[in-house]
Amino acid sequence: MPNRGWNTRHTAIDTMVQATTNERLATQEEMEAAKLPLQYRDFCAHLLIPLNECRRREYYLPWKCERERHRYEKCQYQEYKKRLKNKPEPHER
Repeated sequence: MPNRGWNTRHTAIDTMVQATTNERLATQEEMEAAKLPLQYRDFCAHLLIPLNECRRREYYLPWKCERERHRYEKCQYQEYKKRLKNKPEPHER
């Protein structure tokens, strides 16, 4: 399993690369090693892995890991906006 340096700071470039390629940045092996539930193995999983590590390290204190949480939630919001943009219009009756 490659070491992607989850403990290092992610940059805006990471998010831009993910947004333009639509490729998952975390591999199946990395998600399995991080014990991510299946419903969280999406295009933002590469941000959830370091967030969960930080949460465990900081005993889930709500004021800790704010940067990681913000990055993950922003990624989720961007994916939501993409889905809405690509959503087909409902048929009129």
